[in-house]
Amino acid sequence: MTNADLVITAKWIVTVSGDVLERSAVVIHDGKIIDILEQGRLSERYIADISMSLDDHVLMPGLINLHTHAAMSLMRGLADDLPLMTWLQDHIWPAEKQVLSERFVREGSLLGCAEMLAGGTTCFADMYFYPHSVAEAVMQAGMRANIGLVVLEFPTSYASDADDYLLKGLEARDRWRNHELLTSSLAPHAPYTVENQNFEKIITYAEQLGLGIHTHLHETKDEISQSLERFGVRPLQRLASLGLLGPGFLAAHCVHLEPEEMEMLAAFGCHVAHCPASNLKLASGIAPVTDLLGIGVNIGIGTDGTASNNRLDMFAEMRLAALLAKGTSGNAAALPAWQAVEMATLGAARALGLDDKIGSIEVGKCADLIAVRIADTQTLPCYDPVSHLVYAAGREHVTHTWVAGELRYQKLDGHQGVYANIEPSELKEITTAWQSRLSEFK
Repeated sequence: MTNADLVITAKWIVTVSGDVLERSAVVIHDGKIIDILEQGRLSERYIADISMSLDDHVLMPGLINLHTHAAMSLMRGLADDLPLMTWLQDHIWPAEKQVLSERFVREGSLLGCAEMLAGGTTCFADMYFYPHSVAEAVMQAGMRANIGLVVLEFPTSYASDADDYLLKGLEARDRWRNHELLTSSLAPHAPYTVENQNFEKIITYAEQLGLGIHTHLHETKDEISQSLERFGVRPLQRLASLGLLGPGFLAAHCVHLEPEEMEMLAAFGCHVAHCPASNLKLASGIAPVTDLLGIGVNIGIGTDGTASNNRLDMFAEMRLAALLAKGTSGNAAALPAWQAVEMATLGAARALGLDDKIGSIEVGKCADLIAVRIADTQTLPCYDPVSHLVYAAGREHVTHTWVAGELRYQKLDGHQGVYANIEPSELKEITTAWQSRLSEFK
């Protein structure tokens, strides 16, 4: 007999890497999956400290939010129904000028972590100021995160210029670089906010430190027009000529792409973070996801921040991504449910260079798992659990969230959610305090 920390049995196990298993179990020890087997074989092989039976549930890998700004959870609904540049220049940037601080970022990020854990997200790729404050919130929540070290040209309360952003970001990274749940990327905000010489510095640091690069790209038509006027080329071509493209390059949005640009992303092995709800809400457009997938570009799914989406809801994003792909292509078979789930798990893990650790339920991988209850009238009958995850279930059906084998969120009877390390009263105090300060910018 072998000792284990935790055994979870479930009606269905969606491994993502292979078949859907029925009446099977996942065995966990030291935060990792050590076995996946039929329920009937458990008693003869393992003795577990904790055994959990989820007879009405789908057990699946934790969702990975591939592009967000967690601290902006404090700006949820602040300036709705506005185009991107008006939203940024007239509302978001002025608000940030007044409130941006270590405390704002730490408390906003904690609020975002709580929302994500309750909705089945176990890992996210962030891009914001004061990355050490993001890290503090993530560590309190017990989540996994890739923390972007943001770079801009213009000054904020965080940094004075691009060199200062880089210096402070890399110093922050040194504080957590050995933490098992935290990784980093260099995060130049966008081509329209970073100069060529600073992109070149970013490339050098990325190569020397083995870091990925995470940026906004081709989000709006205005972005492309400005690049043509100022540089004579479209943003992607400019970044390609500077040497940024490669397997470590993650481009958020990619709404407006020419066929040759899609081929370029595929040829360089780049990754795309598809943010369908944010792109629709800001009227930026719809990314050509089916075309990108068709030529082999790896795509994950992100929510963007709640200031431009209002929800950090990966279930909603999966459903929207699948439906948009069908509607824009005229092909009902485009982006089927299994592919949407894969994009939100293993595809995102691949984009972060973490696919050897997370993104699927496999022996040897970290036990980042969620349980989704399929037993209510609005989710029954269930003929295909993978289809249900995309088209029928929602974040409200998530009952358990584990990160590295540790239970970080559980929904108790009566629909009350309990966090391992976050008090609901703390979140209430955070939202009340910041809402009064931000109301003038709505």
